[in-house]
Amino acid sequence: MHWINDSRRKAVLGFFCATLVFVSFSVRAATDTAFDLIKTAQSLDANPNRGAKLYASHCSSCHGSSAFGSSTRGIPSLAGQRQAYLLKQLADFSADERDGVAMHRTLSHSRLREPQTWVDVASYLNSLPAAAKVQQGDGSGFLLGEAIYREQCASCHDEDARGDDDGFVPAVRNQHYRYLLKQLRGFVDGHRRNVELDLVQYMSSLDADELSGVADYLSRFEGPVKDRTKLSNNGVAGD
Repeated sequence: MHWINDSRRKAVLGFFCATLVFVSFSVRAATDTAFDLIKTAQSLDANPNRGAKLYASHCSSCHGSSAFGSSTRGIPSLAGQRQAYLLKQLADFSADERDGVAMHRTLSHSRLREPQTWVDVASYLNSLPAAAKVQQGDGSGFLLGEAIYREQCASCHDEDARGDDDGFVPAVRNQHYRYLLKQLRGFVDGHRRNVELDLVQYMSSLDADELSGVADYLSRFEGPVKDRTKLSNNGVAGD
């Protein structure tokens, strides 16, 4: 079992401190833009019925009619995801704070760049039942992934991977193994600029077996959470 030793931790911390100032200035404009877009969207009333029509027209060809994504194509399941988190991702894609050729192409349509559209689509997706079955890892990294997740990740994503109560930390349950691993690697490769830098640096300190182990462990979380009242406590209507 691989563990992060003190020297690796110090190296990560040193690199983080050395680059923090530069990165904070370089991304400030984009961050402010996304933040303003999110605030605007959160002030709007959601119309999930309109969101369903927009999703069917612009999103279902990739994410599927039930929003369960695709395990073979590495496309995430969005059904039942936190509404605030979905809203933030749409704003971040629109503000070029997150990479994704397909999403940038989709959001190039003027109608889909409106905050009202985002909150409608997010509320619709949030209302859908989560996928009953997702792609799992092969189990070889399960124990390693469990140890890392419980020590380093559960404090934000919760023990059952439901996300946080405010909704901006995503649920990482009911998600395909291939997509989970793709995103964990994306932290390391710099493709997820819309997350905290310390998280990026921590993920960069993990080796390939550790990353795949975390994805393997998370892919085992399926079905609804036991306490749906807590899941619903995200500051907006819906789960």
